[in-house]
Amino acid sequence: MKLGRRHLVHIGRATAVMAAVAPTTKALGQSAYATPPNGATVHGTAINLVIERVPLQIDGRTGAAVALNRTVPGPLIRLREGDDVELRVTNTLPEVSSIHWHGLILPPNMDGVPGVSFAGIRPGETFVYRFPIRQSGTYWCHSHSGGQELLGLYAPLIIDPIRPDPFQYQRDHVVMLSDWSFESPERIVSRLKKQAGYYNFQKRTIGEFGRDVRRDGLGAAAKDRLEWGQMLMDPTDFADVTAATYTYLMNGVSPAGNWTGTFRPGETVRLRFIDAGAMTIFDVRIPDLRMTVVQADGQNVRPVEVEELRIAPGQTYDVLVRPGNRPYTIFAETSDRSGHARGTLAPVPGMVAAVPPRRPRPIRTMADMGMDMAGMMMGGGGAGGSGHGAHAPLPAGAHASMAEMNGGVAPPGLPGSPAVEHGPDTHGVGNSTVAMMARSRLDEPGSGLGNDGWRVLTYADLRSALAQPDRRAPARAIELHITGNMERYSWSFDGKKYSEAPAAIRFRYGERLRLVLVNDTMMEHPIHLHGMWMELENGGGPNQPRLHTVLVKPAERLTVAITADAPGRWAMHCHLLLHMEMGMFRVVEVA
Repeated sequence: MKLGRRHLVHIGRATAVMAAVAPTTKALGQSAYATPPNGATVHGTAINLVIERVPLQIDGRTGAAVALNRTVPGPLIRLREGDDVELRVTNTLPEVSSIHWHGLILPPNMDGVPGVSFAGIRPGETFVYRFPIRQSGTYWCHSHSGGQELLGLYAPLIIDPIRPDPFQYQRDHVVMLSDWSFESPERIVSRLKKQAGYYNFQKRTIGEFGRDVRRDGLGAAAKDRLEWGQMLMDPTDFADVTAATYTYLMNGVSPAGNWTGTFRPGETVRLRFIDAGAMTIFDVRIPDLRMTVVQADGQNVRPVEVEELRIAPGQTYDVLVRPGNRPYTIFAETSDRSGHARGTLAPVPGMVAAVPPRRPRPIRTMADMGMDMAGMMMGGGGAGGSGHGAHAPLPAGAHASMAEMNGGVAPPGLPGSPAVEHGPDTHGVGNSTVAMMARSRLDEPGSGLGNDGWRVLTYADLRSALAQPDRRAPARAIELHITGNMERYSWSFDGKKYSEAPAAIRFRYGERLRLVLVNDTMMEHPIHLHGMWMELENGGGPNQPRLHTVLVKPAERLTVAITADAPGRWAMHCHLLLHMEMGMFRVVEVA
């Protein structure tokens, strides 16, 4: 789990360019077209991929990247549901590399996580991934070796369905969001280790204190500053790595480069948003154009019309838009508001639309620390202390399935569930804070969202298009706390980094269980489980959404139901790359 080496050689030229339009599948009898991010598509049942070092030019400056088939992002990999595929990956780097097929259900030795399910791809060697395709939708792949993902080793992956999707569209664009720094991963980590807020240039100022005094009074403003100071917390801490070093890319193109996806007037356009950022959560909107969400993490959902959505590293959302005969800006603003990625939807290349101004950066509240008095009143501590990693049977009635909800007790993560008081275990020196009261926040859009007068997607909105096949009630619960010490830049589960963690988390093969995720930190964390689906318990009954990555808000208590149907060892981790590398990683073993 060490970061990759920083010395990169063989500098040449690799520039992301707008792709030519290529035919794809048909959607309910209508022709669709797809635009690969870099003009390159590989498809079929036998595919060759090469990992190598290449230069990457961003806004006239050349950096050293690690790429798949010489492009960043890599080529669009197009597979088909029902096929058995063979992907031959050759590593030309002087270090071990890997490719993880993010969100794909496959054998554990094909999952691509060195040290967990296979040994990695050694320098100069070719590893052949062989697995059946038993799903469809929008996915992606990336390195699971050190800092290679941060250096550009990722690519979109589309699996065409055997049966057409239950929605119509005539144009199809991949929109892959990512972050790029000319600093090496090692240098970024070194700076964060020395000063956790090194890249945060949006801290509160004396002018803001004066404004708060005028609004709230001197006593309240001073009390607020003292409380944050006593907790050694910064209420502007939304992103560890910011636009101070990052350029935000859309399909490998900077905002100045303006990636453009074309359409014909009258067409319905499918946009496949993929967050391949190493450390960046994006808030996505297209001013003057509503988006209809039709897929989440590659799985069809009942259509939801929104004007903005938040997407975290590892997640994918597919939306349909119906543009008029003019250009539109695709605006992906970072959650800390320090920067943005930007592209254009246009009838013809070269057209541009106005780029909206970035909104003021948000401020954390006591609710993000589990100290919201309203939240405390909801629960009153009546739900009892938390179990912190316990593998315990559920209380009587508390494990009712969604289909039994009318007469049963709600799972603890549902919207409207009582807040739960934190237990006495503060998780040791590996953790700097605990959420005094954790509660469901599924019906909240997220910090900095929801106050602009337009509809923002929430987890409470999502419903699977099809009922889930396993209707059993979870028989037991495993509670896991998301923890960290920001001043040490150390991240963990239950206060223990991966290097300190006990044996693997055990799932019994074939069982139905509930995973309870409690976020004791002041940051959002996208938690990714390999090899199995997580069904988000959001009140959707048998149509609760099936996800491979769930974004857990600060002081949130979120629950997912899991069918342990994949024998073997699997990774589970935060998909903020540096959080994973600094310890927020565990192994789940199904046996």
